[in-house]
Amino acid sequence: MKKKEIKQKVREGYAKVAKENSSCCCGPASSCCGSVSATDISKNLGYTDKDLSSIPEGSNLGLGCGNPLALASLKKGETVLDLGSGAGFDCFLAANRVGKSGKVIGVDMTPEMIQKATENAKKSGYKNVEFRLGEIENLPVEDDSVDVIISNCVINLSPDKESVFKGAFRVLKPGGRVMVSDIVLSKELPKTVKDSAEAYVACISGAELKEKYLNYMKNAGFSEVKVLEETSFGTEHITDEFDGVKSIRVSALKPIN
Repeated sequence: MKKKEIKQKVREGYAKVAKENSSCCCGPASSCCGSVSATDISKNLGYTDKDLSSIPEGSNLGLGCGNPLALASLKKGETVLDLGSGAGFDCFLAANRVGKSGKVIGVDMTPEMIQKATENAKKSGYKNVEFRLGEIENLPVEDDSVDVIISNCVINLSPDKESVFKGAFRVLKPGGRVMVSDIVLSKELPKTVKDSAEAYVACISGAELKEKYLNYMKNAGFSEVKVLEETSFGTEHITDEFDGVKSIRVSALKPIN
């Protein structure tokens, strides 16, 4: 598929999720198409009952593959950017941690998700969260303006991951940090899966080999690129013959000099 076609397929898939409040894209295989609740999916990924009770209803769609906030160590007053913010789940959790003196920016390319997230923020009175329509390859964010970047199972969906990390490096302040949960590969996908639009929207066929993914980060300028966690990612809903899909949590820093 061409890049433009990929983006359209992803946008259509997540627009459907936003409208139907379903969890049919990313997430463990057993979660696909709503067989497991978004709450249960998130608990399995390490979110606590306290986390889940502190966010607006409708913001958790069960689309993640990890918990990027678990080790982000957010501080009061920090500015956080969420790449692919969806209905605002991680943004609202981050907003609770950075407090009124902090700020959270969510960027998503799907208008339906931006609308849903904005409505969630309004109905729950969040004043320190802002959602912007845009592509993560071309972030609508100023240079050197963000303390922390998070992302949860989204960068794998981009057909131009190199530009995503270059853009992330641009907007991050010197000394700022990145915490990403995402899907990578330990070996190449079968061609039938790689060419599948369904598998792309399901966060599988757009995934890169782990070393290539990490090199994109290093080549963008990030230092101390570390894989903090790695687990197998279920793909039974796409193929029962491949075991090379992994969920990882990665941290990195933008050097001060």
